Amino acid sequence: MPPHQTVTSPIAATGRRVLPAGFAMAGAAVAFTSLYLAAGALTPLLVAYKQQWDFPPAMLSAAFAVYAIGFLVAALTLGSLSDYLGRRPVLIGALIVQLGSVLLFLVGTDINWVIAGRIIQGIASGAATSAFTAALVELAPDNKKRLGAILGSVSLTGGLALGSLLAGLAIQLTREANTVIFTALIALTILGGITVLASPETATRRSGAVRSLIPRVSVPLAARKEFFAAAPVVAAVWMLAGLSGGLAPNMVRSVFHLDSPLLNGVTGFLAPAMSTITGLAFAKVPPRRAMSIGISASIIGAAGIIGGVFAGSLAVMMIGQAIAGIGFGASFSAALQLVVPRVAAHQRAGIVAAIYVVSYLAFGVPIVIEGQLVEPLGEIPAVVGYTALTILFALISLVAQAHLRRRG
Repeated sequence: MPPHQTVTSPIAATGRRVLPAGFAMAGAAVAFTSLYLAAGALTPLLVAYKQQWDFPPAMLSAAFAVYAIGFLVAALTLGSLSDYLGRRPVLIGALIVQLGSVLLFLVGTDINWVIAGRIIQGIASGAATSAFTAALVELAPDNKKRLGAILGSVSLTGGLALGSLLAGLAIQLTREANTVIFTALIALTILGGITVLASPETATRRSGAVRSLIPRVSVPLAARKEFFAAAPVVAAVWMLAGLSGGLAPNMVRSVFHLDSPLLNGVTGFLAPAMSTITGLAFAKVPPRRAMSIGISASIIGAAGIIGGVFAGSLAVMMIGQAIAGIGFGASFSAALQLVVPRVAAHQRAGIVAAIYVVSYLAFGVPIVIEGQLVEPLGEIPAVVGYTALTILFALISLVAQAHLRRRG
């Protein structure tokens, strides 16, 4: 079977029975979503853990940010492995690793268990994301290829949003939220694994798997101007994503003095939900225009977050988060469209890896620094300084994009 060929027959090339293409695609979408449901669920749960175990703000930031470390390491080393071993072995392995992280969250007794689980969770997501994205398109029936691509996008950000919202609701309604959430996620992960096992393989095994583990990060000359023009806003929107997922839920209680797990979940829900909607709505918008809109939205959203903090208005901050989510959905997809096509096919893995490095370093490192600054400066100054930095990065990209338009 040639690489990336969609299997529509219920009999695989090996002779075993497999799921029909439509069911296999739906099952893969469920399995993929389960990874990001689990990641999103930690958004309000970290606040609950902080109240339960009474650890310092720096540990809260670290527990959130270590996910990015695990993801980045796995994405750079294991991200291409499914092109050599096949989709199914990589996906099944990643789901087993994910199951291990969920079990740690289920039985954990202090923040160290959570940090270990977050690292493992990041590794599972980093290893599986590119393989799931490819598999969803390859498993889709011939007349539903676009649906497969859409599911690949929606499963990620939509899973983060829904995970945060449902976890916040569970914490609000039950005293056994941790058990309810992770028992459900264990069941969902196992169901996803069974579906992947029953699905056809869509990529041919080939040599070079060991060599593919060597990270390839490069910015070829042909793409450097676009890359460096986009990199600051990419960093800005991923920092804002980190704020929405890692800082905002705790601020509901510590800054706005509201004791509501549901609101904690909603603050983690807004940005990825708006990013998902924007990514779909902007599918046919020219990337240069989408980039300009995304930069502007990220600046307005960050300003709204700062305004809400200073005004003591959670509603204003949440509106800012929603607008920042629009900025993420528009500018990050535009950055990929502007940068990646400028390099040759054999250079694309390196340039995508470079974008990943900018993204996940911005997602993880600044929030750890912010956590260290909370005690000496206070939470509001630390959050405002963090958010103001995103505005500075976005403005740098705004100037760079204007320069590229003039030269273009």
